Amino acid sequence: MSAPSLLTVILNWRTPEMTLKSAEAAAREMATIDGQIVIVDNDSGDGSFEAMTAGVAVADWAAGRVEVVQSGHNGGFGAGNNFGIRHGLAQRDFDFVYILNSDAFPDAGSISALLDHMAQMPTCGFAGSYIHGDDNEPHLTAFRFPSMAGELEGAARVGLISRALHKHIVPLPIPAETTRVDWLAGASMLMRRAVLEQIGLFDETFFLYFEETDLCLRAQRAGWHTDYVRSSSVTHIGSVSTGMKTWQRMPQYWFDSRLHYFRKNHGSTYTFAATLAHIAGTSLWKLRRVIGGKPKRDPDHFLRDLITHYLKSLFRRTTREPSKTPTLSVRKEASS
Repeated sequence: MSAPSLLTVILNWRTPEMTLKSAEAAAREMATIDGQIVIVDNDSGDGSFEAMTAGVAVADWAAGRVEVVQSGHNGGFGAGNNFGIRHGLAQRDFDFVYILNSDAFPDAGSISALLDHMAQMPTCGFAGSYIHGDDNEPHLTAFRFPSMAGELEGAARVGLISRALHKHIVPLPIPAETTRVDWLAGASMLMRRAVLEQIGLFDETFFLYFEETDLCLRAQRAGWHTDYVRSSSVTHIGSVSTGMKTWQRMPQYWFDSRLHYFRKNHGSTYTFAATLAHIAGTSLWKLRRVIGGKPKRDPDHFLRDLITHYLKSLFRRTTREPSKTPTLSVRKEASS
């Protein structure tokens, strides 16, 4: 059996120097792997494309293996990665696709560990890495699918409720060994091409957040599972492009993505119930803050923004909005 081929896609948004470092780390780990790296500049408009193109042109590690392309439109995380996947697969039929964040750096043996796992688990559709910070602190990247019960538990943060709903808590304890999960964060995720051919690419309705959740759910419904591979380790700085760590208020696109995920996958009635559960949980937490002096954990005006966003969506949405889920069909580029 021939060795598997790999397409790696790295999405850049105004972090050209860091993106090149990420690509260099990936290229090092792909030295013995038959593959290619595509860096997608997601229409940064700040000179990123030119800087990365110039950097790749003179880098020894990039020779013949790395290409920088311009998406031409910032449609978000899913759209940008879709652009890179389509571009790479138009040139060659790679067996696997690996998406890597621009602020993530594969540790020694990390990509090979994911490929080895896929080879041993033919029913595994997606595989992700153990993610840790540059301070070696582990990151939460393995999850259960969101649910009505999970919305209540996650917003309330009450021990009694968490114990009662422990099977619905969305963030999983960091696995100590390779295990099956519902979904993984997309900082380092290997995808089987056959799965993408069956279920399609990222739903581009999501600008940011919930796109990996939706993709893994579609794979599960099609009979594939998602695995957390503990032997694959990746260093991740986190939130460099999005600025999430410094958010004072939850952005509109987070509410948009959450609402689309629930409506698309569970219907309007369930979405209403899940939103009520989140409102009830957040209200309970606010009460505990007043009575028990609990610390602030939610962004400013979160509860008001959640309610307002949902109510506005009822008035502007008269019919069910179609999802923007591209298929994997690609047009082969002519050989020169």
